[in-house]
Amino acid sequence: MLIGGFWVAGDNYFEVRNPFTGDVLAKVPEASPENVKRAIAAARKAFVEEKIPAYRRSEILENTSRLIARNKNDLAITISMESGKQIRSSRNEVDRAVLTFKFAAEEAKRVGGEIVPMDAAPGFEKHFGFYIREPVGVIAALTPFNFPLNLVAHKIAPALAAGNAVVLKPASSTPLCSLKLGEILLEAGLPPGAFNIVTGKGSSVGEALVSNEGINMVTFTGSPPVGRRIKRLVGMAKVTLELGSNSAAIIDGSADLETAVPRCVTGAFSYSGQVCISIQRLYVNKNIFNRFLCMFIQKVEELKMGDPLSEDTDIGPMINEEAAKRVQAWIQEAEREGAKIVTGGRREGRFLTPTVLTGIKPDMKIMCLEAFAPIVSIVPFEKFEEAIEMVNDSIYGLQTGVYTQDINNAFKAIKELQVGGVMINEIPTFRADHMPYGGVKESGIGREGLKFAVEEMTNIKMVSFNLGGN
Repeated sequence: MLIGGFWVAGDNYFEVRNPFTGDVLAKVPEASPENVKRAIAAARKAFVEEKIPAYRRSEILENTSRLIARNKNDLAITISMESGKQIRSSRNEVDRAVLTFKFAAEEAKRVGGEIVPMDAAPGFEKHFGFYIREPVGVIAALTPFNFPLNLVAHKIAPALAAGNAVVLKPASSTPLCSLKLGEILLEAGLPPGAFNIVTGKGSSVGEALVSNEGINMVTFTGSPPVGRRIKRLVGMAKVTLELGSNSAAIIDGSADLETAVPRCVTGAFSYSGQVCISIQRLYVNKNIFNRFLCMFIQKVEELKMGDPLSEDTDIGPMINEEAAKRVQAWIQEAEREGAKIVTGGRREGRFLTPTVLTGIKPDMKIMCLEAFAPIVSIVPFEKFEEAIEMVNDSIYGLQTGVYTQDINNAFKAIKELQVGGVMINEIPTFRADHMPYGGVKESGIGREGLKFAVEEMTNIKMVSFNLGGN
């Protein structure tokens, strides 16, 4: 673990295994309550004593970006080996992390404020006001397994850009990229204690971290039940919660299917569907339903399952066999209740074949909960308004994709969809790392994306000058 600039051993260790081979990749410390307290104390000390100026924070983040690029091959292989992600996707994740830190370096110079026109209110003509943004203090970052580098970057980079100190607890199944990132940040010039890493289970290490009164903010990506638990534990600390979705795409009758079909296959099955904004629900206009389904199935059945490190693999294993078994049970339950498996539906150890379902009912688990698996349900609709209603009939609201050539339908979707992001002629799985990203309903609270995360990770301080005496 990384605590106060030093690499610290633990009393107990857990194994990190390769999801494809099952081999042990590493043994990593299970942080003790004392380790967690030491990490928070080191972060607090660095926050109080260092006060890194904006230009220097920018330099450190720029250095980090360059070092990640320099170590691209090693980091990509690590991502694939610890998460089971296909190597091409792992390289893309490294490239995105390079940009994430670069964007953060730019934002570090823009943490400012704004003049408040005090004379907009009668009686305050002789007052001059402005506000400034200040870092919140010590931030606890809890990250998921599915993007073990770039989702860590999305929490660490803006936190450091804003002048905060951080204690990171990465997912226990994928901590190795985080440890490599710790080495990189130290090499980039980050002062000891500004970034700390404690490893272990969320139920023990994570809870000890977020419930500590020395934490000023928690940023978390994971499930709604854990998000609710964190909210109960954090007291008055700020929170940003990204809690997943059962994301949908609408395919209007005017859609360009030659474009929409391959993109929707990508959106449904990249990284075995283990993405918060993976397409889980596809609503297709009934006039083009059969054509879309035929084209979609043909593309799905061309996908190749295999070794994530092989260049021609499209689908790797799920993170563990328990996850694959869970979704297999959901598929079997849906089939018993009348759903039809058009293709896929088979489990081979940690692998689940890319699965397409029709005849789905809205209350089936495979439809209304987050599957986090290579599975998509395709449902016909008659009127565009009906599709919007079905998308909104969900406890989640992260992002939705809409394929249409009808400008009226595009703006109807923008206005009426109850989600954090509407992607027109694009899949809901689309994300540019500098855009605001987050959801509504049980998909979470707050926004990521560098500028917007910096706003979440700062507090506003109002300043007012009385220039006229009494």
